[in-house]
Amino acid sequence: MNRKLRMGIHRIAANMDGLTELVCGALSINPEIAKESGKMLFLPEDRTYTTFEEMMEKESKLPADTRMDFVTIVTPNFAHFAPAMAALDHGFHVVIEKPMTFTLDEAKQLKKKVDETGLLLCLTHTYAGYPMVKQAKAMVATGVLGKIRKVWVEYPQGWLSNLSEREGNKQAAWRTDPKRSGKSGCMGDIGTHAAHLAEYISGTQITHLCADLNIMVEGRALDDDGNVLLKFDNGAHGVLMASQVAAGEENALKIRVYGEKGGIEWAQHEPNTLLVKWLDQPTQILRAGGNYGDRLSPFATHNCRTPGGHPEGYLEAFANIYRNFALTLSAKIDGTKPSEQALDFPTVEEGIRGMAFIDNVVASAASDVKWTKYEM
Repeated sequence: MNRKLRMGIHRIAANMDGLTELVCGALSINPEIAKESGKMLFLPEDRTYTTFEEMMEKESKLPADTRMDFVTIVTPNFAHFAPAMAALDHGFHVVIEKPMTFTLDEAKQLKKKVDETGLLLCLTHTYAGYPMVKQAKAMVATGVLGKIRKVWVEYPQGWLSNLSEREGNKQAAWRTDPKRSGKSGCMGDIGTHAAHLAEYISGTQITHLCADLNIMVEGRALDDDGNVLLKFDNGAHGVLMASQVAAGEENALKIRVYGEKGGIEWAQHEPNTLLVKWLDQPTQILRAGGNYGDRLSPFATHNCRTPGGHPEGYLEAFANIYRNFALTLSAKIDGTKPSEQALDFPTVEEGIRGMAFIDNVVASAASDVKWTKYEM
C-alpha cells in the first residue's frame, strides 16, 4: 500500500511504525472531554464524535478514500462488545483490548460476525509481541526442547494490596467492579495474560484445570488472587499463579516451559533475555537484536527494532502487535498475501479462549470436583 491505514481512536504504539494515522475518534463518554481531547490530537471537529454509534454511522458514509479502515477499542471490559459489533456491522476492522468481551457468549457472537464479514479482529495480548517470546515459541515449535512436559507461568502484582478502589483509584474501581469487569477480577485481568502466554509459547491448549480463587482484601467484590493447576492437550501439566496482592511486586510476569531435552525461561522484567536450559549442557543466554538473524528465528528478528544491546520494552511489544495487524490489513486491502511473521498476532480465536478461561476458572473454583473439563 502507498498510504497509511486510517484508524479511529488512538494508541501510542499504533503510531510507532508510521503505518497508521488517527483520523477520528469517540474519545470520552463526556461530550466536552471528547471534544477537548479531539482538539489536543488535532482531529477535525466534524470527526470528533461523542458516541461510538455516531462514529460508526458517520464514518461508514464517508468516501472509501477518506473513512477510517479500523477502530481501536480501549474501554473497560463491559464496553467492548457493543462498539466491536457496531464496527464490524459497518464494515470496519477491529483492534480490541483483552479480555475481548464481558461474557463468553458475547465472544462467540463476535467470532460469528468476524467469520461472516471476513473482517480482521486483533486482540492486544501485549506480551505476545516481545521478540524473545516469539523466539521461545519458535524453539518449542521446532522441537529442539523435545516434547513439552511442564508449563509454569506466574503473574504477581501488588497494586491492589489495599482497598484502593475506594480511595479514588479509577483503574482499581472498574477492575474490581463485577458490573464493569465481569465475573472475575485478578484472573480476568492478568490471569488471562498468563493463560494466553502459556498456550502461545507451548503450542498446546488447556483441556482441564483445578482452580482456587481468593479475595484477600476484605471488602473487595472480586478475586484478587488465584492458583490454577493445568492439563494440556499434549499431555503436559502446568501451574498458573496470578495475584494482585503480592505486596511489592510491580508487573512480574514470568514463564518457564520444560521439554524432554531442555527448557526456556522468560521474564517481563528482563524482556530482551531468554534463558535456554539444557539437560546435557550449561544454560544458554539468548538476547534480542535485529542483527542476530544467525541465531534467532525469523519471528524474533521480525519483531526486533534495534541491534543487540539496545533495550526494547513494553511499548515496542505493543507496537509489534499493531504493526503485524497493520501489515496484514494492508495486504488484505491490496489483495496480496501477508508474511507468516505479519500474521502472528492474537485474533478472535484467542479472545474466545480467554473468555472461556475466565468461565472455567470461576466454575472450577466454585466446584468440589478436583479436575474440571475445559468447556468452550
